[in-house]
Amino acid sequence: MDQVSWAYQQSGFEIPLESEAVILPVSWHAIAEIAYLGTWPIIITALFVVPRNRKPSSATAWLMLIVLLPYVGILLYLLIGSPKLSRRRRAQQRLSDSIIADRVRRNRADPALAHIFDPEIPERFKPFIDLNKALSGMPVSAANTVELLADYEATIDAMTEAVDEAERFVHVEFYILALDRTTEPFINALERAVERGVDVRLLADHVASRGFPRRRELIRRLDAAGIDWRWSLPIRPFSNHWNRPDLRNHRKLLVIDGQVAFTGSLNMIDSSYSRRRNIRRGHGYVEVVTRLTGPIVTQVNAVFLTDWYSEGGTRIERPMPTPHELLPGWKGSALCQILPSGPAYDTDNNLKLFTSLIHAARDRVFITTPYFVPDDSLMTAIVSAARRGVEVTLLSSQISNQFVVYHAQRSYYEELLRAGVKIMLLQAPAILHAKHVSIDDDIAVIGSSNLDMRSFTLNLEITLVAYDEGVVSKLREVEEEFLTRSLEVKEREWLERPLPGKLLDGLARLTAALQ
Repeated sequence: MDQVSWAYQQSGFEIPLESEAVILPVSWHAIAEIAYLGTWPIIITALFVVPRNRKPSSATAWLMLIVLLPYVGILLYLLIGSPKLSRRRRAQQRLSDSIIADRVRRNRADPALAHIFDPEIPERFKPFIDLNKALSGMPVSAANTVELLADYEATIDAMTEAVDEAERFVHVEFYILALDRTTEPFINALERAVERGVDVRLLADHVASRGFPRRRELIRRLDAAGIDWRWSLPIRPFSNHWNRPDLRNHRKLLVIDGQVAFTGSLNMIDSSYSRRRNIRRGHGYVEVVTRLTGPIVTQVNAVFLTDWYSEGGTRIERPMPTPHELLPGWKGSALCQILPSGPAYDTDNNLKLFTSLIHAARDRVFITTPYFVPDDSLMTAIVSAARRGVEVTLLSSQISNQFVVYHAQRSYYEELLRAGVKIMLLQAPAILHAKHVSIDDDIAVIGSSNLDMRSFTLNLEITLVAYDEGVVSKLREVEEEFLTRSLEVKEREWLERPLPGKLLDGLARLTAALQ
């Protein structure tokens, strides 16, 4: 053996063949050191980037994840760390807001419309109206009617009937759109509307509407009928308009000819959501939807048009009806305002609304939501209201379709109960999905927004605010009917629940801050 071969053998290297390169040994210790050293640039960079314009609780959660699991944490942050839509979408939202603001100024300056768009406002409501207008540009308007619909199938029947009466256009936007035995009459009505020359435009969330039976058939029918439709927030990772994949359009609305609108919590799907487990156990979703007439309909339509153009919707050839054309039909008395919210805005519009309303409550707050995961400001408002003697009730669901949210929500019950908040759970087999809040006897908030971090930060939402005792009175009837089917959570029993449940609730709560 020559000296070179002997040296290779003593060093532990393999003797290479004449045509092979030298294969160096793998040192896992060295790799670990390199990986460890590589974490420090990640952590240091995160300290500068993550906290920018982010809630402290969210920033802390992200930093903890990145410190504990640097490579996993940074990959997740790059994928879902930004809670806002793309710059292009936010610019489109600002443009829409400016157009709306300009039209509001013109309407208020018009003597024939001033009493509608510049009505006398009780001092009690001014702070909320001004806040909502500053956040979204949407004004308050008078002469509206608000009808509440709490029967699932009857609500879809009412929407179907409205489509059959359309003469100019139908605008449809749902988080979930599916074809099944319950929704087929509605789809049939859309097809009939196109046949008689009505313009039908439709938006449905790209992700939420997947996974349901007859989806391909639905798409074929929409195309064959000539319905102008688009996916909302489609996931296109290689496009030039990348958005965080879990930012979703959670809005539910229907506008007919600018004269009638529906909005609320209901998705266009069977009440069982076509889930075998729900059908087997008799589970059905419980919803509340508003049927609106009056100038408030033009605000709902403005929300749709903003989303339509943001998704590349085609130019509308036939003009929208003007306020002067619609004025003869505006015969209601309710003072109303629409508040759109979501990642297209720079602020959490709906969170600011809920927090300000609860802080201002004098006698009673009734919160109905299936998902309750508040941030610190909202939790403080609720607890403070209860502590100062306001009657606060939280109505949620005994069962849920969201495992993590369900357990995160339960982690807040102890603090709420200790503050004197009454917690009621709608009994199974019903699954509460309605989303509304009533403040004292004169403010009602109804829409698509839950009181959780997803609705505040990640979802596009639409909320109706009615400053009207009559609307609140109708909503009280719905609340009371729900209460007759609900169980109360007692503080003592809650504190004595099994330890594993407490642990699971606490762990689920940690995920709520990763927004």
